[in-house]
Amino acid sequence: MLDHVIKGALVVDGTGAAARTADVGIRDGRIAAVGTVTEPARTSEDATGLVLAPGFVDPHTHYDAQLFWDPYATPSLNHGVTTVAAGNCGFTLAPLHPDRPEDADYTRRMMARVEGMALVALEEGAPWTWHGFGEYLDALEGRIAVNAGFMVGHCALRRHVMGPDAVGGRPTPAQLDAMVALLRDAMAAGAWGLSTTQSGTHADGDGQPVASRHADPAELLALSRAVGEHEGTQIEAIVAGCLDQFSDAEIDLLVEMSAAAGRPLNWNVLTIDAAVPERVPRQLLASERARRAGGRIVALTMPILTPMNMSLGTFCALNLIPGWGETLALPVPERIERLRDPEVRAELLRRAQSKEAGVFRRLTNFARYVIGDTYSTANEGLTGRIVADIAAERGEDPFTCLVEICARDDLRTVLWPMPTDNDPASWALRAETWRHEDVLLGGSDAGAHLDRMCGAPYTTRFLGDCLRGRKLVGLEQAVRMLTDDPARLFGLRDRGRIQRGYHADLVLFDPERVEAGPATLVHDLPGDSPRLDSRALGVKAVWVNGVAAIRDDVVTGAVPGRVLRSGRDTATVSTR
Repeated sequence: MLDHVIKGALVVDGTGAAARTADVGIRDGRIAAVGTVTEPARTSEDATGLVLAPGFVDPHTHYDAQLFWDPYATPSLNHGVTTVAAGNCGFTLAPLHPDRPEDADYTRRMMARVEGMALVALEEGAPWTWHGFGEYLDALEGRIAVNAGFMVGHCALRRHVMGPDAVGGRPTPAQLDAMVALLRDAMAAGAWGLSTTQSGTHADGDGQPVASRHADPAELLALSRAVGEHEGTQIEAIVAGCLDQFSDAEIDLLVEMSAAAGRPLNWNVLTIDAAVPERVPRQLLASERARRAGGRIVALTMPILTPMNMSLGTFCALNLIPGWGETLALPVPERIERLRDPEVRAELLRRAQSKEAGVFRRLTNFARYVIGDTYSTANEGLTGRIVADIAAERGEDPFTCLVEICARDDLRTVLWPMPTDNDPASWALRAETWRHEDVLLGGSDAGAHLDRMCGAPYTTRFLGDCLRGRKLVGLEQAVRMLTDDPARLFGLRDRGRIQRGYHADLVLFDPERVEAGPATLVHDLPGDSPRLDSRALGVKAVWVNGVAAIRDDVVTGAVPGRVLRSGRDTATVSTR
């Protein structure tokens, strides 16, 4: 007796094979039959005219905290994501030193600053009852609706071993040994491997460079070698050049880390823009060199332009432009005074358009910003309008115009930058880049930067674009890129395909309607904190381990997800 049969769906199995009409039978959480299914089943449904695909795998999220108050990992689950990789960029909530309760507060403040999570949500939404990494995983076991795997963050390892000296200090030989032992313990408990950051954009709650940024190559290589000792592990690493172009030293470091571990290393995120044609070959040079050295470096890239808002009143990507952070960190009255100074604005614009601004130059065409929510009577009627048009009416340059609008709202104005890389040449370059063997779709940052960006729905938006928009790739290839490709990178056991014996992680969608709705601001986090959300359109159902978790964009209340642990749930993907 089958538990459930999905009848007459257009099955796209994740391998890239041609779609075919078939029934799919589910039993005990796994796919029991594919084809013409005649075996009796407890329940069934007609899927005529609908596409059935494997559940999508998001390779880069930050759901480490959100899963405690939102076991459904919304909106990712709504958009067909059944497996998430978290613990990225060197930031995890564990391990925590049992003798230093203040470390939990430090971690919360760091996550609030560096990953844009509401501090009150972190304080009220998670129990913070764990110390070891295994205890953290155990706290999630049996209460989540998605499958979730977690890297262990370098910052947490350093803080646990070195305490406050983790910021600014170098470990003694004994401390480095202790850090390696702690990493081994975390992987033995199920951590997928090591994540780390050397990016200059990552600062803690005190505004200091996060702990892992103080590590030298010897420390990183010692940890990388430890990763290679455990089954089913990976490395995820961020360096400054991820935002624009790698330096020679960064390429050397990434290559050496992957080769030392004998494991794939992925990084986030490859920005593709035809206006900067030299970026892609430079970034993929790291992958070419890694393969020659016995490693593998995989670039994550997004197949959509992620909705992202800005504000001069709160921390956002504009703060990361060199020379902008000091002004945007001032108290609001002083900030407004400085921004209204023509000399200050001129210097900010000069820095914004300089080479050192790197990928953030994409955000500095202020004429193309759209005004979002406004708060003063002086700004009534401006919502939805383009700054260039308003500036022309007022006889002002666009940046001056934008600053004045924001100043009248005490800098609370919501700003939506229009992408500069939405041109045919950039999309053609993306389609070409996606074919590279070391490029993988992903980089949503789902669970982070909640009130500033909404990358979680990239799966349905990409599918809609492939079916009814630019059609840069066919349906079968698009599904493979969202399912089997990331599953194979992480070595997921029996996931990523519709195949007999595989776990029944499935998404059923209408090819005529599948899409992501517009990003909207909602207040549903602990403490009534805001986040951007997006409805899934055309997604009829999502199954996780054979249990329906979503029906017509609504959670069912079931929590069939599993904490995926290295070795048990992931196999080694060796580079040697």
